[in-house]
Amino acid sequence: MKFAAIDIGSNAVRLLLCNVYDDGDEGIFKKADLVRVPLRLGEDAFLKKKISEKKIEKLIAVIKSFKLLIDFYEVYSFKACATSALREAQNSAEIVERLKREAGIKVEIIDGKTEAEIVYSNHVAEKLDKSSDYLYIDVGGGSTEITLFSKNKCVASRSFNIGTIRLLHQQVDKEVWKEFKDWVKTATENYHPLTAIGSGGNINKIFKMSRRKQNKPLSYAKLKEICEFIEAFPLEDRIRVLGLNTDRADVIVPAAKIFLTIMKAAGIEKILVPQIGMADGIIHLLYENHRQKKSEKVNG
Repeated sequence: MKFAAIDIGSNAVRLLLCNVYDDGDEGIFKKADLVRVPLRLGEDAFLKKKISEKKIEKLIAVIKSFKLLIDFYEVYSFKACATSALREAQNSAEIVERLKREAGIKVEIIDGKTEAEIVYSNHVAEKLDKSSDYLYIDVGGGSTEITLFSKNKCVASRSFNIGTIRLLHQQVDKEVWKEFKDWVKTATENYHPLTAIGSGGNINKIFKMSRRKQNKPLSYAKLKEICEFIEAFPLEDRIRVLGLNTDRADVIVPAAKIFLTIMKAAGIEKILVPQIGMADGIIHLLYENHRQKKSEKVNG
């Protein structure tokens, strides 16, 4: 069966369409399609505290097109979530109402804690060494979610208003940055050795640039080296010479610096990049909800 997830982020809006096959206790997830549109809602939300009419109209047009694809694929169920940009925009309630009325999609604005829980629902920890400790890091345009796993259990989770667009526009106070680093250091001080797990479009791109094989970790030193390599290029050359997308070229360095800051504060030497994120988490939640309903029907 097919499921769909819409992730309205601060940098981009994504639609993930996924085929899920029942396989005993677990589902097998195969991506059918992924559409990403760089709207940069965060630039309005974080700088002006309000999404402009121009961007609202673009968002509605994008969501309308997503709805057509969802209908075409005849998905079993779908869910749309919005994160940091709409959390902060003063006109978010109006936008949600218009999306429902004009595009036929109900959008849920989720808080940072819920966002971290959705990312956690990917069950990435279950596929790792159950005797080891991991720090899951999801870096977006408006916020960063951090989840600490120990012995296959979530022991700490926190969302911070530190993201690539905020850093790009100097929207992160020194006090917030200090609290961020202090929390990471305190939360992880009794967990060593610790491996990072990176999530988000920017770390995925950096991993591809590293030419590492899938499931092979990226070292702190290599991540720093790639960050410095990219940063040495002017913005236009990051696009022309390095081949980065326009909406990726300016935020990839701030993203790398967030990952490096966390890894340094936690004393982490390597990071795994499984190339999953928020939309994947939504798909997992939809599938689990389906399984629960199916079980209740059978047992009821």
